[in-house]
Amino acid sequence: MEPGIFTSDYLVIGSGIAGLTFAIKASQTGTVHVVTKKKDFESSTNYAQGGIASVLSPEDSFARHIEDTLLAGAGLCDTEAVEILVREGPNAIRELLSWGTEFTFVSDTNGEIVLDLGKEGGHSINRIVHAADLTGKVIEQALLQKVSEIKNIILFENHTAVDLLTEHQLKSDPGDNIHCYGAYILDNATGQVNIFSARVTLLASGGVGQIYPHTTNPDIATGDGIAMAYRAGAIVADMEFIQFHPTSLYTEKKSTDPVFLISEAVRGEGAILLNSRGDHIMGKVHPLKDLAPRDIVARAIDRELKHLGDTHVFLDITSKSRAFLQNRFPQIFMRCLDEGIDISREPIPVVPAAHYLCGGIVSDKHGKTNIEYLYVSGESACTGVHGANRLASNSLLEGVVYSIRAFEHASRFIQETKEKTAIPQFPPWNKEGTFDLNEWILVQHNMENVKNLMWDYVGIVRSDMRLESAYKRILMLAEEIHEVYKKSTLSSRMLELRNLATVAKLIIKSALTRKDSIGLHYNSDHPGTGPDKVNVVLRSDHEPTLIKLRH
Repeated sequence: MEPGIFTSDYLVIGSGIAGLTFAIKASQTGTVHVVTKKKDFESSTNYAQGGIASVLSPEDSFARHIEDTLLAGAGLCDTEAVEILVREGPNAIRELLSWGTEFTFVSDTNGEIVLDLGKEGGHSINRIVHAADLTGKVIEQALLQKVSEIKNIILFENHTAVDLLTEHQLKSDPGDNIHCYGAYILDNATGQVNIFSARVTLLASGGVGQIYPHTTNPDIATGDGIAMAYRAGAIVADMEFIQFHPTSLYTEKKSTDPVFLISEAVRGEGAILLNSRGDHIMGKVHPLKDLAPRDIVARAIDRELKHLGDTHVFLDITSKSRAFLQNRFPQIFMRCLDEGIDISREPIPVVPAAHYLCGGIVSDKHGKTNIEYLYVSGESACTGVHGANRLASNSLLEGVVYSIRAFEHASRFIQETKEKTAIPQFPPWNKEGTFDLNEWILVQHNMENVKNLMWDYVGIVRSDMRLESAYKRILMLAEEIHEVYKKSTLSSRMLELRNLATVAKLIIKSALTRKDSIGLHYNSDHPGTGPDKVNVVLRSDHEPTLIKLRH
């Protein structure tokens, strides 16, 4: 079968809040192809419970939200990027409402109907817009409905991106001035690799949570966009900053599904963390106690587990009534009840789980990468907003704000160059020498090896010895994975394994390069923060560098 060639003005890889926001806006000025490797609703957005942070109450201010974000980011945020996020936040909420998102509203003291604003860790005031505890799912449904109504957006489900279309496929020596013209895309149903060419490509493929065995992320979160961009010559940074959510539901059941998240909003409503002895864990750890930034809470739980030899701690919200909990947290209430836990009567067993990558592909204030015509948004991006630690509920906001900014820049480029430049003709995907190895056990075993290596050696608390050992092991694993990849007929799972090995190397290399502890990266051999707040920057065929990034 001959490969297909699909051409559009815009190619969007990913169908979460970042990708769909960009697609909706881009449809105003051109044709849009959206590819997603499973069903359209399978994204990290769909699993987000807490909400989306924005300054919407008269008691709040841009200055307070900016200050809270910078404080959580531990000195590594790009201040201008944070100011953009916060100041353009209210407009992002208005856009989501105009596209049909049904957030939770309440009556205020004057009887007016207003958005219900919750509070989460690190926030100094209530500013979390939410849809009960199903915020991400409600947003995702609204955006997908909006996309379905727009004729010049075509959404391709069950299509996995393989590699970006760049000069690497056209020249033996592509040089440093790289351009992106789309991507090779695997049709999972037919096994055919097709060419999706575009004038502008947006990577919005999410994070890397599946690099750990315990994660709140869905199984699509395998770092595909970051790995593809890095192979093509994109600059990545801050890969050592993996946020572990302090409170995922602990069960003894074995499952391949993502662990169930117990939203930070539960602590925002007064829940406290207890150890197995009933002691309050956060009481003397931080002035904000249970609402301290996530890195501090996760490390406190990790210390408690190691000290007592326990598998989990407890989150106690029994101070609230059953009626309140059923109304405010319907999903959490029912899921815990399914596990035999009535959260109005007994505490919830919880344990930290990998949740969010603060680093990624470096972009400027308009989502542009160092590769021409390639943009990035959402968890795949390193915009400078999160620094060394993400403030709760800033990620959904970032996905909307920076996707809108990426569209505004990209649309001007499209209008200026559409009649002047032609997209090069790319060769079909080269599958010579590959065959169906029928070695699923190799793929599955290596996937588990990567996950366990990262959990044991590159987790919440790290050390020089563990990181050095991890790097040696991942190099050997990556070589074995590459040999299998070269000989195999392409499959989505094989591509995911290849990408996980790539991002694992990036995370370990970044962690080894940093010789201090800051934010989410804690190395027991370097417990203090260095005198200079710098970023670890990586690029293929270059040595890691420590510099202060300007986005």
